Amino acid sequence: MTDILFRRATEADVPAIVAMLADDALGKAREDLSEPLAEGYRTAFATIDSDPHQLLAVMEEDGRIVGTLQISFLAGLSRKGATRGQIEAVRVAADRRGARLGEKLIEWAVGQCHERGCQVVQLTTDKSRTDAHRFYDRLGFTASHIGYKLNL
Repeated sequence: MTDILFRRATEADVPAIVAMLADDALGKAREDLSEPLAEGYRTAFATIDSDPHQLLAVMEEDGRIVGTLQISFLAGLSRKGATRGQIEAVRVAADRRGARLGEKLIEWAVGQCHERGCQVVQLTTDKSRTDAHRFYDRLGFTASHIGYKLNL
């Protein structure tokens, strides 16, 4: 039986996180594995880590990082001042996919949102990620909105 641990990421975890982010067709074009602790990644990590409304987390299995995600806790006026948990950058190590670790990771994240008083948990996923769509549907998420992005 394996031991699963969820925890806040540290700067030392950044190379493993970047490797998971880069390990698919979309991520390969967006990430730079040659310098996972390059200035951009270090600056982003420091900003996330210092913000109490951000949680960059990793999932460890027997001491190895096998999953990651980021939760942003968003205050808003809509829904009577509801706080939202925005889950982003969900990844599981390629060799551990299919072992239901993603399910454990999302369940943990939803629990974190609940503990912080969120009334809504939301996420986005690329249209091309049909496996992810089925995964989130199975976990009870509803594809209720259309998301838009503008690259700057």
